[in-house]
Amino acid sequence: MAKSLKVAVQMDPIAGINIDGDSTFALMLEAQARGHQLWHYHVKELTLRSGQVLARMQPVEVRREKNNHFTLGEAAEHDLSAMDVVLMRQDPPFDMAYITATHILEMIHPKTLVVNDPASVRNAPEKLFVMQFPDLMPDTMITHDPLEVRKFREKHGDIIVKPLFGNGGAGVFHLRPEDSNMNALLELFAERSREPLMIQQYVPAVRFGDKRIILVDGVPMGAINRVPATGESRSNMHVGGRPEQVALTERDREICARIGPELKKRGLIFVGIDVIGDYLTEINVTSPTGLQEVARFDGVHLEKAIWDAIEAQR
Repeated sequence: MAKSLKVAVQMDPIAGINIDGDSTFALMLEAQARGHQLWHYHVKELTLRSGQVLARMQPVEVRREKNNHFTLGEAAEHDLSAMDVVLMRQDPPFDMAYITATHILEMIHPKTLVVNDPASVRNAPEKLFVMQFPDLMPDTMITHDPLEVRKFREKHGDIIVKPLFGNGGAGVFHLRPEDSNMNALLELFAERSREPLMIQQYVPAVRFGDKRIILVDGVPMGAINRVPATGESRSNMHVGGRPEQVALTERDREICARIGPELKKRGLIFVGIDVIGDYLTEINVTSPTGLQEVARFDGVHLEKAIWDAIEAQR
């Protein structure tokens, strides 16, 4: 039996989570079942002071009971370097606040194991890191330049336009060849953000689903298929995508074999990649989801493998 670990969970407020879908909740239940001690805090309760990384945290117990899924103890300030593990699990957007949190947590890692490695999270934003594997992807471009977008659209006709640091399908547009809104859309994005956009060749296979494959320490261990709702081009479950059971194909394993060693080297223990048809589209390292869906469909609890990997480093 592994030793009891002190685990701080940096996450969105626990009162608001969906206990039937939240992967952080599954990780917390597994940690508690293994005898680890849990604390809960929000990223806004994180402080860097004179070289110390502090957080105002509450001890927490969790249970799978609707409307009664947690008990919080008294809040107190703790030095995070006294913890064994910090789970960095707050949801994106991946903005300067998120990046700042990675810089702060990097000061205690790896003495305190931060999962995922904060420097690697910062240096591997999902829509940029994936561009290191262009031969695995549909034709993709990151740019500010409307002229480049127009040339790309002339080549492909059907394109996807995404904010570079969005999440959950927010702000993702499918522009068909006959759609006359491209210029207005680019102007709208330019008014709202200084960041470039990701422009991607539309992959028709998305109608059959967007596969989320979960890798633990670089090894593919489970997957779900997310099928878009009728009239919707996005398959994210946040916007009505329907999860379905799915098996890994030979192409999926080929993709994972290519990227897995790089994920392990970077200390990215829990990663979710998105595959549409034969194409890799994103590598999600900030706060991946899908654990509970895999458990429901396949009876495999990948949170166990994640904690095995964590304990192996402690």
